Amino acid sequence: MDTVFIRELRVETVVGIYDWERRIRQIVSLDLDMGTDIHTAAKSDRIEDTLDYKAVAKRVAQFVSEQKFQLVETLAEKVAALILDEFNIKQVKVTVHKPGAVSGSKSVGVSIERTHHA
Repeated sequence: MDTVFIRELRVETVVGIYDWERRIRQIVSLDLDMGTDIHTAAKSDRIEDTLDYKAVAKRVAQFVSEQKFQLVETLAEKVAALILDEFNIKQVKVTVHKPGAVSGSKSVGVSIERTHHA
């Protein structure tokens, strides 16, 4: 299996459990690793034959920015489900970074891997 990836997709959203977090928008950063087969695209050299990472990034950014999450775990699960449901891929790894959530750290977050079940 091949991997198409997106690194540090930054999106503003509501995420957090504290009252003050529910009233503001914070930036989260997403890393997406999407398992797919690129052989056909490599032979044809046509965007129609591959996973369009720009379309994925645009859709994920739209979804995350329009939602409200209490937990980064929920955000990761919903993004993984969206990618598996809407794009023709077999597996996805979603890493969500929440910068500044813990003093002294660059970011905290969660990383999950999910597989499309046919």
